[in-house]
Amino acid sequence: MRLNQVTVTMPDLDLGWSFYTLLGLRPVVDARPRYARFLCPDGDSTFSLHQGESGGGGTTVYFECESLDETVGRLSEAGFQFVSGPEDKSWLWREAELLDPGGNRIILYFAGSNRIDPPWRVGQGGPSETRPSEPLRSPLVQSPRIEPE
Repeated sequence: MRLNQVTVTMPDLDLGWSFYTLLGLRPVVDARPRYARFLCPDGDSTFSLHQGESGGGGTTVYFECESLDETVGRLSEAGFQFVSGPEDKSWLWREAELLDPGGNRIILYFAGSNRIDPPWRVGQGGPSETRPSEPLRSPLVQSPRIEPE
C-alpha cells in the first residue's frame, strides 16, 4: 500500500493555491473554486484542497525538507509567518510550524533515519520486545504502559 494524497478543507482555494505553490508544491489539477491538487516536489505523493467551511479541524500535515533551516529562511523572506521553529524535538525530529489559509497546521520537518526508524520502533528491539525495567516510550505517545498480568 502506498499513500497517494492527503486532502484538506479550506474556505478560499485561491488563498490555498497561492500558499501551497509558494511552499513548493506543483499544480496538477485546477478546478477552483471547488478543488485543487498538487504534486509534492519530491517523490510522487500528491496533496489536494477541497472547498468547504470546516478548514483547520485538527488537521496537521507534515512535509519533510532536506534543508529545513534554509527552507524556513526562504519562506520567511517570502512572507510566511511561522508559529514556531525550526527547533529540535524530543522525538528526534527538527520542526517548524505554520498555518495555511484554512487554519490547518503545517509542519515542515527533517527527521533523517528517525522518520521511519526511531530508536523506539516496534519490531526493532523497542519497548514491547525488550521489557526494560522502566518503560521506554516514544515521546509522541504519552499513555501509560500496561503490563500483562
